[in-house]
Amino acid sequence: MPTYDVRIWSVRQRKDRGQASAELRWKTGQTPHSQTFRTKTLADGRRAELLRAMHSGEPFDETTGVPVRELRESKEVTWYQHARDYIEMKWEHSPGSTRRTLAEAMATIAPALVTDTKGMADANTVRVALYSWAFNMTRRTEEPPADVAKVLAWFERKSLPTSALADRMHVRSALDALTKKLDGTTAAASTIRRKRAIFHNALGYAVDAGRLSMNPLPQVQWKAPEQVAEELDPATVPDPRQALALLNAVQAQSARGRRLVAFFGCMYYAAARPAEVIGLRVQDCDLPRRGWGVLWLRETRPRSGSAWTDTGKAHEQRGLKHRPRKAVRTVPIPPDLVALLRWHVTAYGTTGDGRLFQTSRGGLIQDTGYGEVWAEARARALTPLQCASPLAKRPYDLRHAAVSTWLSSGVEPQVVAQRAGHSVAVLFRVYAKCLEGAAVTANARIEATLRGGR
Repeated sequence: MPTYDVRIWSVRQRKDRGQASAELRWKTGQTPHSQTFRTKTLADGRRAELLRAMHSGEPFDETTGVPVRELRESKEVTWYQHARDYIEMKWEHSPGSTRRTLAEAMATIAPALVTDTKGMADANTVRVALYSWAFNMTRRTEEPPADVAKVLAWFERKSLPTSALADRMHVRSALDALTKKLDGTTAAASTIRRKRAIFHNALGYAVDAGRLSMNPLPQVQWKAPEQVAEELDPATVPDPRQALALLNAVQAQSARGRRLVAFFGCMYYAAARPAEVIGLRVQDCDLPRRGWGVLWLRETRPRSGSAWTDTGKAHEQRGLKHRPRKAVRTVPIPPDLVALLRWHVTAYGTTGDGRLFQTSRGGLIQDTGYGEVWAEARARALTPLQCASPLAKRPYDLRHAAVSTWLSSGVEPQVVAQRAGHSVAVLFRVYAKCLEGAAVTANARIEATLRGGR
């Protein structure tokens, strides 16, 4: 809305987090604005431009705070369009799971960066339209349903100009939005960090594109909601006796359960991630008749969803998580797992490319399928009280059980981290409580050695 009610204050210098900057503040109608510059000279120059427009009697746009003429001439790019441009820039070189994450972050932020919420659809409808259509490049050429098209047209009209994010209050609104889930509850700490990093990167891209003079995010004094530390909850981790009972319960089920017992065994005995086990090939296994064997984990088959992959298939073929594409992780495996894998190969064979695990129809193992088998195994192996608890709630807890067992057995953290595919820093952060138990074992061994020297 145009207004002639404009007040412009003097530039003030700031020093946030050791970085000097200059802030220009002004007000159009009842709406305050601010813009941060690297130097006072730049801020004074912008102030002079605004003063000239005000003294010339030009109307200002109340929402953005800039002269209407300037707004018209600049052909401002909205944040909604900028977010689409940003995702398009990242798309080609991103795996499906990252594409999904980018879309989720932008779909969370976009509703907070609008001129007003009048006429906005409900939260679920907005999320579907933005996440599944606006920010999914595979659907750029498709015609969206009428209800989706209506939501997207609304955002094209109502989205703030990208330049408006020079006002740090808009940035703060976006940061607050990314802390919430759709139901209004607080998101997990890892989710908030991930979305904030994407937002920071998108603002950096706006600077590169000339849509912002500088990235305003580092200047915002904002703190994420207090979160519980990212430590593993010991209540979720089955002990060796419980883990074996669960594996036996898997094997005692139908033919589908027997086909999956070695799959779960790899997670428990080798601390392998599900996507790593799905991609495991027989040529990457050393399975001697006696003694310990070895797995060479070299690829993953994560399920990203067919809507997010270039091939249109639900699974992608990628390297190990957070490792170079050709990295290989060597994991020694105990005789129990060696025997289990030998039995599996004899009973079910392998796929044409050597993969060990496949469905009865030769397809890739699906998380929904093995999740159902695991739920049945818990009902059979655990007491009703244990079933109602978080104990072994997810198959992934078998991997946690493996790492916890290694640590409690006194294996050095560096060795555990290497076998599990973690950094030592992550191991210490996530498995802190398990490390406390390992420390007791280590102390007892040190004490015994010291006594032996007396």
